[in-house]
Amino acid sequence: MYSSKAYAKVNIFLKITGKRDDYHTLLSRFVKVYSLYDTIEFVPSECDTFTIEGCDGIEREKNTIYSAYRALNERTGDLEILDFFYHHKVVVRKRIPEMAGLGGGSSDAGTFMRMVAKACNLSISIEELAEIGSTIGADLPFFIYDYDSANVSGIGEIVEPFDEKVPDIDIYTPDIECSTPEIYRIFRERFYDSRDTPDSYAHWSRMPSEEILESVADPYRLNDLYEAALVASPSLREVAPEGWFFSGSGSSFFKISE
Repeated sequence: MYSSKAYAKVNIFLKITGKRDDYHTLLSRFVKVYSLYDTIEFVPSECDTFTIEGCDGIEREKNTIYSAYRALNERTGDLEILDFFYHHKVVVRKRIPEMAGLGGGSSDAGTFMRMVAKACNLSISIEELAEIGSTIGADLPFFIYDYDSANVSGIGEIVEPFDEKVPDIDIYTPDIECSTPEIYRIFRERFYDSRDTPDSYAHWSRMPSEEILESVADPYRLNDLYEAALVASPSLREVAPEGWFFSGSGSSFFKISE
């Protein structure tokens, strides 16, 4: 049986730098959270079709793992992938909350792609794998490269490892679902023109994550999407713990463990 942990991530900071076609470009520090992860397993089983278990409530066609499976098939044309999943099913043990700014779906799909590349002996580089992943979701390249900490830019496709001791992180996720498309829409309509200039935060990409949080300490300044998330989900304001930071497009808050 093949098994791997798919770790959550937090955005130490997230700044919107511009637009590219229908997408926003960004500069962000992604950091892996070791204490929170899903588990992806390939379990021997005779299957008539690609089978995923453990993602209750998510249609197979809308599951990022299935999207990754299809993308790998279409790009590589490797029949070994098809054959492997006639004899194995994918079992996901979920712990990362959905729609929480922690990258759960992207981590699952990115981990799945790395596992398939190894299990099926694909003749493909990690760079090619990340490029395929970027067609599925903006966060996938980070999880495919499997860095502990990285500066992420462009629309998520530029991933540069950052050498640091990743701090232990506590996470608080209220029972609130945040819609990423809605939050980006609100940001574009209400906050895009008032965003910070790159000169005011570009140096953050050279600072250790813990130092950034200690020196800036302002969740609104660190994450450009926070105000838009509060507009989209006003109840976030009531549950936001003082001194915690907002990850991605929410709804999770995090801080350095004491």
